[in-house]
Amino acid sequence: MTIAAIIVPCRLESTRFPRKLLHKIKGRPLLAWVAERITQQAPEFPLYFAVDHELLAECVTQAGGRAILTSAAHQSGTDRIAEANRTIRAREVINVQADEPLVTGGQIRALAALLKGGAPMATLATPFRTAADFANPNQVKVVLRQDGRALYFSRAMTPYPRERGPALDDAWVQAHPCYKHLGLYGYRAELLEKFAQLPPGRLEQIEKLEQLRALEQGYDIACGVTDDPTIGVDTPEDAVKFEQWLGT
Repeated sequence: MTIAAIIVPCRLESTRFPRKLLHKIKGRPLLAWVAERITQQAPEFPLYFAVDHELLAECVTQAGGRAILTSAAHQSGTDRIAEANRTIRAREVINVQADEPLVTGGQIRALAALLKGGAPMATLATPFRTAADFANPNQVKVVLRQDGRALYFSRAMTPYPRERGPALDDAWVQAHPCYKHLGLYGYRAELLEKFAQLPPGRLEQIEKLEQLRALEQGYDIACGVTDDPTIGVDTPEDAVKFEQWLGT
């Protein structure tokens, strides 16, 4: 049995950015950039891609990666990696998102360390730097307990700065740390399998954030804080930002 492995859930269709994983950036699909990045940054972990379509499997194979074809019916990435891990049989699973081409080895190893420290589930956050990002519903917020466990995740400004309201500015955000959730997770295999068997939660369906399923069911999520830069490619504009980063 593999002790720890990285599994990247991959879905062909995307609402905001159709077939974004196959979108070419400097002549290569986004998914190929992600595969290369993970291999370079964390070569000590076995790497697999849980895909829902043969086109994605072909892309992964051409990039030198290993693809596992999973059901197209899954409603979340966690459900998809749970299916893949029934084949891989890793005791600990690191879930790196397929649209995060700047993931770092430090982030991956931080998740692995949280799992080895006893957390059944782990994720990462980074401080917001601007009021515009903090107000953006596409940038998910996480509120932390003093012990580093997650209290809640939301698309809304959380915590809400009641006394500032519309006058919120960058200086306030930087002086009162508010955290952006990064879509990387770590799971112990037992919790991963349980999670996949749970029905979607009420809060999960309202916010469209699958990690709320775990909180609603009473599971703790350990959250590490990182300052490593990241670009999540959710829109065509994000793809342009990544291409500009490649040119720097």
